[in-house]
Amino acid sequence: MRVLFAVSSWPGHYYPMVPLGWALQAAGHDVRVACTPGQHAAVSAAGLTPVPVLDGMDMVFLTRLRYLWDAQAGHWPYPWQPLHPVTGQEVAGLRDFDFDSYVAAHTATTFGAMIRSFDAAVRLARDWRPDLVVHDPLAVEGALAAAAVKVPAVTHLWGPVGTHEPAATGLQIVPEYPAGTFARWKVGSLGPDAVTHVVDVCPPALAPPTTATRLPVRFVPYNGPGAGPPGDDRPAGRPRVCVVWGTSTTAMSGPRSFALPDIVTALAGLDVEVVVTATAEDLDRLGPLPRGVRGVERCPLRLVLPGCSAVVHHGGAGCTMTAVDAGVPQLGVSFAIEQALNAERVAAAGAGAHLPGHLAGVDTVRAAVTDLLDKPAYAAAARALREDARARPTPADLVSTLAGLAGRP
Repeated sequence: MRVLFAVSSWPGHYYPMVPLGWALQAAGHDVRVACTPGQHAAVSAAGLTPVPVLDGMDMVFLTRLRYLWDAQAGHWPYPWQPLHPVTGQEVAGLRDFDFDSYVAAHTATTFGAMIRSFDAAVRLARDWRPDLVVHDPLAVEGALAAAAVKVPAVTHLWGPVGTHEPAATGLQIVPEYPAGTFARWKVGSLGPDAVTHVVDVCPPALAPPTTATRLPVRFVPYNGPGAGPPGDDRPAGRPRVCVVWGTSTTAMSGPRSFALPDIVTALAGLDVEVVVTATAEDLDRLGPLPRGVRGVERCPLRLVLPGCSAVVHHGGAGCTMTAVDAGVPQLGVSFAIEQALNAERVAAAGAGAHLPGHLAGVDTVRAAVTDLLDKPAYAAAARALREDARARPTPADLVSTLAGLAGRP
């Protein structure tokens, strides 16, 4: 069986797909990953075969644009303005960026790239003739390629946020394009209602909203290649708290979303060991670390969390689900709707807490983490989530289901 993966240009969105790619390959199936040139190295490092033919709009631009639209619709709770999609500076007013004017001025470049990406995906599918396409929710190219060659498409979710979120959340992760966008490829609408099957990596307590047929699978953490933190000199009986901060938060939500200094200060006031995993640039911004706080650069989270008593992170799906797999209570400090939903759903399951980023000062973070450490109910709920998550079918188990869907049992 030939399986085409199509991935968007943000690694955290397709990392959950990597173990399924391994499982398919181990079962003797041929897997190719349609991606942008910028993802060639990351896909290769994961042990999969990249086909770097996609283009399209920059993910940072698209996310800033979405946040601006969210703010215009009243879904922006922070006490500062969203960023200008192009300049990355805070807008003075919500109407400062004129999308229609931008389209008129940049159709040949920005939107031309999108059409080239769609063309490349369809051309690849017609040349390689996959039996099945698996794509992340943002990789519309995958849905288009499958429709163009009339094979099944499966949307691989990355966490608790689903394809059919309630309107009240203000979030839609599957892009929807104007009528006629895909007419040149003889394909109709490819919005959320065109999604027929989703790979669902969440235990039932975190089930993402969707109207599609669920293909349940265990979330197997993959956070990129790398080694674990050096040494383990943790004093006996002293809890360890992990702090994770990603570069995407500041790039998309602005410099005032850099909550890492307050989080570190909050935890340094507790009788805990703290391990901070972040980029070298973000660690440099912290300056000298307090006693009992250790910084590690880009360490895969799956190698840090075992033995931790709690984790503080920005609410990203990768952090959320890796913590679920490790059975560790979580504090989500969020600056975006999707991240807030992830954290709220973990909190509703009793396995963590959520603080909107603009409310996450030193005192509130310290109090929330103290709660996670002192109240056994959080650890019990986190362990229960882990047990439910690990009871799901493995990626290897899912292979036969996908083969059946493709008519290749």
